[in-house]
Amino acid sequence: MTSKAPNPERREGRPDPLDFLDLDAQLIDEERMVRDNVRDWVQERVLPGIEDWFEKSEFPLDVAQELGKMGLLGMHLSGYGCAGTNAVSYGLACLELEAGDSGFRSFVSVQGSLAMFPIWKFGSEEQKEEWLPKMAAGEAIGCFGLSEPDFGSDPANMRTRAHKEGADWVLSGTKMWITNGGIADVAVVWAQTDEGVRGFIVPRGTRGFAAKDIERKLSLRASVTSELVFDECRLPAEAMLPGVRGMRGPLSCLNEARFGITWGVMGAARTCYSTALDYAKSRVQFGQPIASFQLTQEKLVAMLVELSKGTLLALHLGRMKDEGRLAHEQVSLGKLNNVREALRIAREARSILGASGITLEYPIIRHMNNLESVYTYEGTNEIHTLILGQAITGIEAFE
Repeated sequence: MTSKAPNPERREGRPDPLDFLDLDAQLIDEERMVRDNVRDWVQERVLPGIEDWFEKSEFPLDVAQELGKMGLLGMHLSGYGCAGTNAVSYGLACLELEAGDSGFRSFVSVQGSLAMFPIWKFGSEEQKEEWLPKMAAGEAIGCFGLSEPDFGSDPANMRTRAHKEGADWVLSGTKMWITNGGIADVAVVWAQTDEGVRGFIVPRGTRGFAAKDIERKLSLRASVTSELVFDECRLPAEAMLPGVRGMRGPLSCLNEARFGITWGVMGAARTCYSTALDYAKSRVQFGQPIASFQLTQEKLVAMLVELSKGTLLALHLGRMKDEGRLAHEQVSLGKLNNVREALRIAREARSILGASGITLEYPIIRHMNNLESVYTYEGTNEIHTLILGQAITGIEAFE
């Protein structure tokens, strides 16, 4: 379920229950057009199949080129076939995609912010020309290799290494929990070298590179999650991203992705709240709809308040990003708050539906399960807490 058209009650002077603060009025026409186009696409292409895809643990690969034709892949980048939209438009697209399912927002986020962005930001002109137009069109799918089995929150100590042999690089190591890994045509992989952490472009089919999908997930089931293995994988010198060295490279990519998550989870939260609101008004107990009960109204109001605050926060961060003054610590605040509150909204919404809330007949348990993963990836709740702690005290407490 996605949000509906503005409620008729709004025309009678009452706020729209799905846009209580009238944030729509804060958008420009281009941003509304992006939002509405993505919302319509989710309604037509995602919602009819998402229950089956989630239950069967499948991602419909044919949507990649559809997303490309809509200009959503790398949409916040400019040139090379990318749409060059502003940050708020990108955020709104993430929100509407995740209102359908986190797996679709994850696909777009990984493609644009984690795979395309480092090539666009740090790649050579030849690398950009080779990969970005195909990736923007959805003709080539990318993934991002940073996390490892033993080094998730501590990527600076990664074990994956690359060393020089003549003019070539030889890459060895393992990356874990990689979205899009098993379907990717190209991986952007980060590895230790004698000159610090460097990024490498590794095409699918390169000798020594293998991907294995992670099975039996109970979250993000409509998304491909994989392990990447590099066994003496030989790469030419031009495979290395020349524009960055050190952890600044991968962390800047994560910051782009975290911005999208700040928006996206509010889409999942909106769907859960909207579903619970509709259910409460139609579900009759003790001779009256449960929406008439004070405790149910308290739950709905708590959801509305956090949904409104979280969406307003995302919009504010988007405006700051478009003005070029958004710090990574501020993105951490958005990611920490909005994922935490979206998960609480999902759980509260599930309680209103009772037993019905645990079935795929309704979207809430699917969103709730997905949000458990979003709570952890792109920086755990604990890591973002420590980032903010350092920002306000000036003291690092990671170790």
